[in-house]
Amino acid sequence: MKNTVPILDYVPPMRDGVTASKVFLQKTDQTFNTIFEYLTVHFPHISRTEWQQRFDDQLIIDMAGQCLNINSPFQANTHIYYYRFLAHETHVPFQEKILFENDDLLVVDKPHFLTISPTGQYVQETLLVRLKKTTGNPDLTPIHRLDRETAGIVLFSKRPETRGLYQQMFADRKVAKTYHAIAPYRADLKFPYSLSLRLDKGEPFYTMQVIEGENNSHTDIEVLECNGQWAKYLLKPSTGKQHQLRVHLNWLNIPIKNDPFYPVIQHKNDADFTQPLQLLAKEIHFKDPIIGENLHFCSEFELTL
Repeated sequence: MKNTVPILDYVPPMRDGVTASKVFLQKTDQTFNTIFEYLTVHFPHISRTEWQQRFDDQLIIDMAGQCLNINSPFQANTHIYYYRFLAHETHVPFQEKILFENDDLLVVDKPHFLTISPTGQYVQETLLVRLKKTTGNPDLTPIHRLDRETAGIVLFSKRPETRGLYQQMFADRKVAKTYHAIAPYRADLKFPYSLSLRLDKGEPFYTMQVIEGENNSHTDIEVLECNGQWAKYLLKPSTGKQHQLRVHLNWLNIPIKNDPFYPVIQHKNDADFTQPLQLLAKEIHFKDPIIGENLHFCSEFELTL
């Protein structure tokens, strides 16, 4: 008797570091003859030409692992898988480095300009896909985030079974993170400086702003060295709001050097790697919830005045 994989148990293999995305074909009032028609309507930000190319490249498959085509009939209340690939991506000419690895955890030193997870502009040129290709592990998942512009330490979960323990560690603020930043020096500010502000979504939507109300972000700031014009700061956030360190230093009128968002948004060419944001996730400390040991990791990158 021929061995077959039950449809419900089928997990699409990773392709070139990319894990398949799952889509539910929902029943609607609109009639669809093909899956192609459904996808073009429900994902309008993706062109018909791109969907057709994905079918032609055999990047869309059914729950049994069979490749679909643009004439495959639509069947409501079922699932399909598709792989994300971009025809053109800007190569990021900087390399990540794995600093530590055990059965559950991967610790990586991320360079500037490398987005952590696939986005609209990047798939192959992301830290997650690069690491999946390097390790062959489709279960790799970032436990926390760093901006594309920020370099430094990032933790990845290797196994779904223990991922929640590490995520909870961050949620409970049991992780101590230390950053370095280069920003203008203000002699009138007395350091160490403790800053608490309320942050909320700004305009445009991908920025943050300071608003009135109860504080929801806190950072302790020290000066490591200065040359009169610029200073190298040690930043210890006890909260993890989006862009927190960038907004906090900008609020003090010492915006981080080469920041493309604060105080003024500057739309740079994606292929311009000449002025990296001078912000580095330098160190991380925590008690590992699996092995029970205190772990400490330090980035090998350095910011210089």
